[in-house]
Amino acid sequence: SLNAEDVVEQCITYYLGKLDPHSVYISAADVEKMNEPLQGNFEGIGIQFNILNDTLFVVSPVLGGPSEKVGIRAGDRIVKVDGKNIAGIGLTNDDVFSMLRGEKGTKVTVSIHRRHVKELLDFTITRDKIPINSIDATYVVDGNIGYIKLSRFAFTSTDEFSKAADDLKQKGVQNIILDLTGNAGGYLDVATSLADQFLSDGQLIVYTQGLHSPRHDYLATAKGLFETGHLIILIDEGSASASEILSGAIQDWDRGIIIGRRSFGKGLVQQQLGLPDGSMIRLTVARYYTPTGRLIQKPYNEGLKKYEEDIYDRYRHGEFENKDSIHFPDSLKYKTLVHGRTVFGGGGIMPDIFVPLDTSGYSDYYSGLIRKGILNQFVLEYVDKDRKKLQNAYPSFEKFKEKEVVTPDIIDKLTAYAASEGLPLNQEQLDQSMDEIKLTLKAYIARDLWTTNEFYEIINQNDKNYLKAVEVMENWDKYQKLLTK
Repeated sequence: SLNAEDVVEQCITYYLGKLDPHSVYISAADVEKMNEPLQGNFEGIGIQFNILNDTLFVVSPVLGGPSEKVGIRAGDRIVKVDGKNIAGIGLTNDDVFSMLRGEKGTKVTVSIHRRHVKELLDFTITRDKIPINSIDATYVVDGNIGYIKLSRFAFTSTDEFSKAADDLKQKGVQNIILDLTGNAGGYLDVATSLADQFLSDGQLIVYTQGLHSPRHDYLATAKGLFETGHLIILIDEGSASASEILSGAIQDWDRGIIIGRRSFGKGLVQQQLGLPDGSMIRLTVARYYTPTGRLIQKPYNEGLKKYEEDIYDRYRHGEFENKDSIHFPDSLKYKTLVHGRTVFGGGGIMPDIFVPLDTSGYSDYYSGLIRKGILNQFVLEYVDKDRKKLQNAYPSFEKFKEKEVVTPDIIDKLTAYAASEGLPLNQEQLDQSMDEIKLTLKAYIARDLWTTNEFYEIINQNDKNYLKAVEVMENWDKYQKLLTK
């Protein structure tokens, strides 16, 4: 016998796969999970959590969220939910979501084990809407230079950006480094709205056009928050779709300098078609083009498998280390709209300044620390055990930032912990990756003591894209020629 529902799903998936790489079927179960990060909120108790030693560990309560309001703290362990034990039962992330998320206004009682408190503490939490921020970090780099890290183009991104921009302006910031590395995209209208913050009224941001979809132009409108001042956008091979719309528009209008590596190359527009059971089809109906007419979509005529291997092929061919390994035919060359500079289409945005991937500090040992979650788990336990001591030693982030926080003793504890988790010490590889490991440890500690803002302030200290952007900002006159013919 056949399961009719499974057969239908398989048929839809098969035929969509014959069209293009981005026409896809999404099951009803996956639709909500997929939309949540882009909608910008969910309903629950508001904690960042991790499962540590088979126990639900509160990394931090969401600022202003339901858990913080009732007094739950970073380091608390949730051992019961509505009287039911959840410790030591093989808890998964999905289990946590099903127990703690729920409709706004509903209540849940959690029993907390808190370090140095003998008895369990019971808290009754009223669930509420919890924001999912798309801006991971905003801070002043130096003087009048500001940094904004945008992780996706979500429903709330425009409001988040406006708030971040206002905050930076109040601190004297005039010039912006906008970090879109690893940003896989999101809503088209959010991309155009953010581009509007940097472009003048009436300037074309992007246009879409398809076989059965007439051309539609998206134009900049009222005065944006950063139409003047220097602008740098950071991209890499993980920057796609909406990230390419924004960076492509900025590049075509000679508005700012693009730094990094060639972006992913996704220039197809999908229309969402809901099905009766709650599932969805995302069907490609058009392509988008930058203001100069560049199609950023990379070729997919050799099939889906070859398309999916493109990033690996770029790496294998040396593109991540050497700009000269990238070749564009004359047919893919375009001229920018103000100064007539040469830019390229046919597969992602090619940056104005190429920054090779730096692998000097990477090793299999360091990769194992990250991939197996060992480094993150170690920091969670370390901060949980010594939180008071760390807070007393570093009463401000500025003091934390300037001090050497990761001592040889901490490295010894990390390697011993890694060995207990099945990753034996490789001294040669540890030495090779020592600077990278120390910086990552310090960044994780900063995140657990403060927020992701402080995490990026630390981790960016060794990010070659970021360091190049700061150099360019501080020597703008020297690099101004990149924006002229």
